[in-house]
Amino acid sequence: MNNITGLIYTAKNDNNIGECIKSVKLLTDNIILVYPDSKIVETVREKGIKMAKTDWVLILDADERITQELAEEIKKIINEKNQNFAGYKIPRKNIFSKTKWLKYGGWWPDYQTRLINKKYFVTWPKQIHSTPIIKGKIGFLKHPLLHFFHGDLEKMVEKTAIFEDIESDLLYHAKKNANTIIFFRKFFGELYRRLIKKFGFLDGKIGIIESIYQAFSKTITYLFLYEKNKISKNRSL
Repeated sequence: MNNITGLIYTAKNDNNIGECIKSVKLLTDNIILVYPDSKIVETVREKGIKMAKTDWVLILDADERITQELAEEIKKIINEKNQNFAGYKIPRKNIFSKTKWLKYGGWWPDYQTRLINKKYFVTWPKQIHSTPIIKGKIGFLKHPLLHFFHGDLEKMVEKTAIFEDIESDLLYHAKKNANTIIFFRKFFGELYRRLIKKFGFLDGKIGIIESIYQAFSKTITYLFLYEKNKISKNRSL
């Protein structure tokens, strides 16, 4: 496959990168590694897409894998003569600590825009969890990519602190408020959404743990926001 590039975001010391590259080779030998220049992936994805010499780009993080089935589906799509889509969303299997596929709690199908035709790519907003801006129709693939997340509890907490600090910055600049009532509302609201409304309890113990953790993460965002608002207020006195 000479008309597609695998674009992988990775830290320089990431132990996952070898297996990720191996999986991408099921599809193509054209592989570009991009390394972080900030705390979020979105800042370098656009650079990587522009570096690619092929029409199509498949975007992965180091803790993600493609399967043989997904590779074959992508090959078939990009070889079609009458191509009607500028990009595709791919369903993602979120697998907790490489042991448990989370089917509930809002974790599946978790569509991600990861297959892009460069001709129609516009930009990738430099905001956490943003999606690429593409001029044209977006299709949906059938076969999923695999996401091995939350493999190390200590690193998981460190990563959460980084991401939620960034989220709190966005809320701070939007002049959002944070107080005790909001802390409880965000925690129990997210817990209810993940665990009950999205049936996270059906994933068993891991589903319950992950639902609680997501509620914790949401609350941490507003704790950070509270601290930033307080510092700002003290400075203005």
